[in-house]
Amino acid sequence: MAWVIQTLSSSLGRKVIMSLTGLFLSSFLIVHMAGNLQLFKGDNGRAFNEYTYFMTHNPLIITISYLLYTSILVHALMAWVLTRHNQASRPVKYAYSKPEANSAWSSRNMGILGTILLLFIIIHMRTFWFEMHFGAVPMAEYDGKQYKDLYVVVKEAFSQWWYVLLYVICMIAMGYHLSHGFQSGFQTLGIRHKKYTPLIEFIGTYFFAIIVPAIFAAMPIYVFLQVHHII
Repeated sequence: MAWVIQTLSSSLGRKVIMSLTGLFLSSFLIVHMAGNLQLFKGDNGRAFNEYTYFMTHNPLIITISYLLYTSILVHALMAWVLTRHNQASRPVKYAYSKPEANSAWSSRNMGILGTILLLFIIIHMRTFWFEMHFGAVPMAEYDGKQYKDLYVVVKEAFSQWWYVLLYVICMIAMGYHLSHGFQSGFQTLGIRHKKYTPLIEFIGTYFFAIIVPAIFAAMPIYVFLQVHHII
């Protein structure tokens, strides 16, 4: 256990932990996005409900989900500890500085972006995860098998314009957060090479910063337009 204490007590160790948890959360986003794409099928929620059933009944997925919850908490905790440490080590701001010349806006505001995302995760889990496990979710039947109809919960949430707007704003924040965090994670782990670093930067800048958030943002917009019979 000594190495655990040593890792947690060092700035580099905390950064490594934050990088590993951050990259794990990034990989989860791809899986979560792929599953939520079932909302676009237009089958009145059948594919989406079958997907949520699989995610809540498969033993391997259930085990990984606990790792996911732990990673979210550890990632947020390490970010908070590192921020406090940096503030304590530099209590007096420089008389003059021009940070925009040396770093991107996202890298200078990772704390704000991370806080927005943490609050979003709490609201998001209360709206969907909590309802799925503890709420009075209606049942749907497909081929004689009963499923919790989480699609009804999704439609109810995304029928509200303010929730859709909140979701889209948070996806923009996620894009900025990932545009710096994904690349920074590999850099912290010492994974930098002229052959594959450009690919990592490309994936972080375009896939995680633009494509993934855009797809997630499109989901509530699509459901909202469907519920209100606009499309």
